[in-house]
Amino acid sequence: MEAITFSPAQVHVFNLVSHIKSAFGLEKLREQLAAFYAKQVDDEMDALWESGQFDENKLKELRGSHFRTPYNK
Repeated sequence: MEAITFSPAQVHVFNLVSHIKSAFGLEKLREQLAAFYAKQVDDEMDALWESGQFDENKLKELRGSHFRTPYNK
C-alpha cells in the first residue's frame, strides 16, 4: 500500500479542524472557506478585467450561456 503524503497546508488544516467540536463551528468554517474562495475568484476576475482579457463584450457573449454537463436519462 502506498503512503499518502500531505502538504504542509493540509496538515495545518487538519490540525485546525480537529478543534471543531460542533455543527455550528463546522458551519462557520464552511462560511469562511466559501468567502476565501469567493475573494480569490473576485480578485482573478478583476485582474482579467484590468488586463483586457475580459470586458463588457465578453460578458454580453456569455450572458445566457449554459456550461453544465448534459445528463442523458
